[in-house]
Amino acid sequence: MDKYMKIAFKQAKKAYKNGDVPVGCVIVKDNKIIAQAHNQKEKKHSAIMHAEIIAINKACKKLKTWHLDDCILYSTLEPCMMCCGAIVQSRIKKIVFSLENEKYGCHKLLKNIEIIKDVNSNESKKILNSFFINKRK
Repeated sequence: MDKYMKIAFKQAKKAYKNGDVPVGCVIVKDNKIIAQAHNQKEKKHSAIMHAEIIAINKACKKLKTWHLDDCILYSTLEPCMMCCGAIVQSRIKKIVFSLENEKYGCHKLLKNIEIIKDVNSNESKKILNSFFINKRK
């Protein structure tokens, strides 16, 4: 589990460098990474360019189906309502995330999806705190 979360954090650092909230996502099927992405809202000037949405899109293209039921989604931050909707619609059955998102997180609304949370949460807190401290300077 840590292996995939580390890759998600590498993606989060890409978002950070681009001025986006540092969130990264990895989608795994049969212990193989099929998609990875980072937030690109600022870069693409689009409110829907969240790491999870981009990764789900990439995974669907790679597998040539929107059914991702055998996949696990790893995210450095708890998915928001929009991303949770995409997770449900894509039939992902398991999500692993690092840190709860007190303001926008919606994992508690998910039914029939296995949730594993607080994986490497200190690393997520550190990168998010650093991002917002630098943003407010």
